[in-house]
Amino acid sequence: MDELPLDQVRTLLAVVDEGTFDAAAAALHVTPSAVSQRVKALEQRTGRVLLMRTKPVRATESGEVVVRFARQLARLERDARAELGMAGDSGPVRLPIAVNADALATWFLPALTRLPQDPPVCLELRREDESHTTALLREGRVMAAVTSSPDPVAGCSVRMLGRARYLPAASPAFAARYLTGTPERDLREAPTIVFDRKDDLQDAFVRSLTGDASAGAGPVRHHVPTSEGFRDAVVAGLGWGLVPEQQAGPLVRTGELVLLVPRRPLDVPLYWQQWKLDSPALSAVADVVAAAAAEALRGPAA
Repeated sequence: MDELPLDQVRTLLAVVDEGTFDAAAAALHVTPSAVSQRVKALEQRTGRVLLMRTKPVRATESGEVVVRFARQLARLERDARAELGMAGDSGPVRLPIAVNADALATWFLPALTRLPQDPPVCLELRREDESHTTALLREGRVMAAVTSSPDPVAGCSVRMLGRARYLPAASPAFAARYLTGTPERDLREAPTIVFDRKDDLQDAFVRSLTGDASAGAGPVRHHVPTSEGFRDAVVAGLGWGLVPEQQAGPLVRTGELVLLVPRRPLDVPLYWQQWKLDSPALSAVADVVAAAAAEALRGPAA
């Protein structure tokens, strides 16, 4: 009774991926009743509620464990079939990876160009804030992620990539208009550029300046949800923001940006988390990402 029947595990995964019992039944070529019976049997076997019967269906915390197991099982089966020459028409290996927007805009994509072309790999990149990418790992939706969390998700390994450095910057005209006193005061009131509602970098920087855990950036916040757009909004003078060092450096040298607190960057440690699977394709991606990060990011803090 301790075993998890594979047909039930695969059925649960189909329900989560398809969103409804009826859609899962169509994908599996069985009846909706069969899908319902398999899910109920799996819940009885595990003694846990695995699905929230919403629209679309969502996995519970216990369900996420089973879903992650199902995805890992599917990957192992695919790799085994490929090694046995049974890949058939299954196509190239597909690797879903979560990565933050700033890494995508600077060093991550060039890293992927170093991947061997044989066998072919299809990369499915999911953009997510580095402080939230582990949620996609936990749900089993990605096999690897660039994350700010050093704490491994269950079933994952972790390696340090380096520190992404951000520089507090603004256009010269913006600085002349809004930043006339001390940064500790002015940055709490001046218009701010943020990536989205998950973006806490500007607030964290203000807290680091003031030493006040309740402090934050100003109430006027412009949401610009792309890395390049964020940089351009700061250059245009819409607000101040923390710009990745790779993007800010050239603009500071040309005078398009000024540093607001020259010797106070904000460093964000980045880690690579991935499933603990013996997958050659995943290992190859991990290697090129780690090598590129070593070149582009700063080393661990002393």
